[in-house]
Amino acid sequence: MPSIRILPETVANKIAAGEVVERPASVVKELVENSLDAGATQVSVEVESGGKRLLRVADDGSGMSHDDALLAFERHSTSKLRTAEDLVSIATLGFRGEALPSVAAVSRIVLETRSQEEEAGTRIEIAGGKLMSVRAAGLPPGTCVTVRDLFYNVPARRKFLKSETTELGHIASLVTHYSLAHPEKSFVLKTPTQEIMNVGPVASYQDRIFQLFGKQALDELLELKETKVAAPPASWETGSAAAAGEPGDTEREPAEMVIRGFVSKPEVQRPNRNAIYVFVNRRLVRDRLILHAIHEAYRNILPSDAFPTVLLFLELPFAEVDVNVHPSKVEVRFRHSAWVHDSAREAIRAALTALKPIASFPSVGRPAQRAAGVAAAGTGPSLQQAIPTDVPMSDGAGFELEPYQPAPEPQRFSFETGEAIPLTLSDESRQGVTGTFANAAGQPASTAPTTTEAEIANLKPLGQVSNSFIVAVNASGLWIVDQHVAHERVLFERQLRERQAGQVTGQRLLMPMIVQLSPRQQATFDQIAAELRSSGFDVEPFGQRTVAIQSAPTGISTSDLDKLLVELLDGVEKDAQTTNVETLRRKIAASVSCHAAIKINMPLDQRKMEWLLGELAKTDCPMSCPHGRPIVLRYSLREIEKAFKRV
Repeated sequence: MPSIRILPETVANKIAAGEVVERPASVVKELVENSLDAGATQVSVEVESGGKRLLRVADDGSGMSHDDALLAFERHSTSKLRTAEDLVSIATLGFRGEALPSVAAVSRIVLETRSQEEEAGTRIEIAGGKLMSVRAAGLPPGTCVTVRDLFYNVPARRKFLKSETTELGHIASLVTHYSLAHPEKSFVLKTPTQEIMNVGPVASYQDRIFQLFGKQALDELLELKETKVAAPPASWETGSAAAAGEPGDTEREPAEMVIRGFVSKPEVQRPNRNAIYVFVNRRLVRDRLILHAIHEAYRNILPSDAFPTVLLFLELPFAEVDVNVHPSKVEVRFRHSAWVHDSAREAIRAALTALKPIASFPSVGRPAQRAAGVAAAGTGPSLQQAIPTDVPMSDGAGFELEPYQPAPEPQRFSFETGEAIPLTLSDESRQGVTGTFANAAGQPASTAPTTTEAEIANLKPLGQVSNSFIVAVNASGLWIVDQHVAHERVLFERQLRERQAGQVTGQRLLMPMIVQLSPRQQATFDQIAAELRSSGFDVEPFGQRTVAIQSAPTGISTSDLDKLLVELLDGVEKDAQTTNVETLRRKIAASVSCHAAIKINMPLDQRKMEWLLGELAKTDCPMSCPHGRPIVLRYSLREIEKAFKRV
């Protein structure tokens, strides 16, 4: 008896549906995409029982004729592709021809549609993939799809659905994303008991964010300057295509990519990546390449365990992105990924560098800034050579202050799905809109003010706290500076400048230092030896899994050398899959500057404190050290006056 057989069509359809329909939000995604592809200007989503009982998506798009409506439920039927060549340049959100038949196979579905050209509409009813009825109906132009009892005929799938609140959260998050990507359109999301979202068309992404989240959430974000990036001709041969083993397309005209978006200020930090959203040609995608670019833009600004809020909109020629790599169309591939990665990174980095925010102290009556915690690294008595040595060190022990333990800062963006989400209106978004989504509970934290080089350069040092933190004043208020991380930032940027100019100098050791490596460290060393040499190290092989350090960057004490080398090798190996030349260069500079910087518990006299503050004022990012810790905290004059009840 043969053991291989052809599956019945009903079973095959249910299996295929499992690739497209994962949960109620998957149905909403497919239907909303169809509405947008049909040119709809108004999209309404209605949900009951988290989508398990009912989902209804209605639009005012082009609609379908009677024959097209019937054909739409045939597998692989689509109006968006004609030939295989069309897959090279997909300009629509949907295209596979699997959405409606897949949904119909696992639910009871009613399609009501009418095109502008027809006087009567068409109503089609299907249950479990079987056609139940077809009739003419009086309908307005557009399409309305009603899906009931999702997975009623696949109980094994239905039992894996989460609670109604969780499934509603997924749907609300998804509709929010599409409304962000299409600010010129109207979106409504409602349940039988509440209207979760009702946003009308607006002129810009900024207006849409205000509608959905309110003014204070918008104030936490930096708007990226709209950037148009043309790929240089050489990149068509040497970019990501070549790196991936694909032939470059030297005949193609250089493409242009437009980058828009919003990123959070450094003091707004999240514990995960759930508030990072990337849209490619208005399609919400998950892409490790872009996530890495965002991480690199925030490198040396945010701590390694903190993440930003990002809304990034990329528009590039359709031929430059392949969206046909995943059944749910949430993953993409770029023809020239290095170009996309580097352009996105530099656009975000430019906005962050221009901001230069300074964290404020928590004041009475408002939550503490998350960035208010100060953490110093390293201990030791020796002062490094980068601080002027012509003036003797202070002998004073400094004055003492009671330490303050800040509370965590509540966040307003709640893009996450999978948990219960408060669906409430903010005071700011009540004006002109009937609804909003996902304002986080708790009072909003104040936005940290920006600073200028002159503000820090004009600081007058008063002394130190515990020989670790410089206390200073100027006309704007009271400042506390972490001396270790301040010097770390100064040395880090100096190291990068010198490395770029090829002027990094090293100091020769009297005796070579022998370091034993593990097999993985040895492999990593072989990969990065050239960059180590360019960064001031002279490290040579010295037998099996052993190296000899002949020289090291100026300012590194001999006792720290072996620790520094191992730290570099382990750190690079950990991120080996995503480390490029620039990332490696910044990792080395960050580690070198940390080990070379002055330490905590080190007294500084007036001139040395003034020198350090002056050098810090010249840096691009005086707000955080290369590892993302805050450098400066400011207690503004107004906050001081409020604390003393003078205002």
